Amino acid sequence: MTENTNTLIHKYMQREISAMQYIEAHTDRAQYTGLVDRIQCLHGHLIFMGVGKTGHIGAKLAATFASLGTPSFFVHATESMHGDMGMITKADMVILISNSGETKETLAPLPALHHIGAYTVAFTGKAQSSLARSCDAVLTIPVADEADDLGLAPTNSSTAALMVGDALACTVSRLKGFTKTDFAGFHPGGALGQKLLQGQTL
Repeated sequence: MTENTNTLIHKYMQREISAMQYIEAHTDRAQYTGLVDRIQCLHGHLIFMGVGKTGHIGAKLAATFASLGTPSFFVHATESMHGDMGMITKADMVILISNSGETKETLAPLPALHHIGAYTVAFTGKAQSSLARSCDAVLTIPVADEADDLGLAPTNSSTAALMVGDALACTVSRLKGFTKTDFAGFHPGGALGQKLLQGQTL
């Protein structure tokens, strides 16, 4: 019998949920604590770097960190090799995202980043990958399979990087004592920011 649409949707949702639950249950506390401490003490910018789907995730995470009080932006790994490296300084931390840890476009900027002196962090599912070995620190995000039936499309892996990044952003924000007033100052143009600035109850 052919599976109906609702059954398929539920199946793929459950695969992603299960993958996220596995990651939550297998976090390396030392990796997370060390990274949070470094972000809190960061004097420069927190920069995310990636290509393809991980690039989209990196851009979203940079926006989230910035909105929650940590100066952050995204640099496309390929564009970094053609001038955008000038946006990065030795005071910055660069988080490079690659599930396999072998994406050549993401590995390419590392020599230049080391020359600049920026602190590099790998977001990867492979602790022994080239990316993990080449960065100053590693945050292992274990993803066994993707959600699609072919096991090829970045689904579980991209969602995992997003979830982990969001959790880090929220944790750093909480530890910094970021308030609703601070949030309103970073969102003056939106309805949410306007409500906060006007003292309305959400």
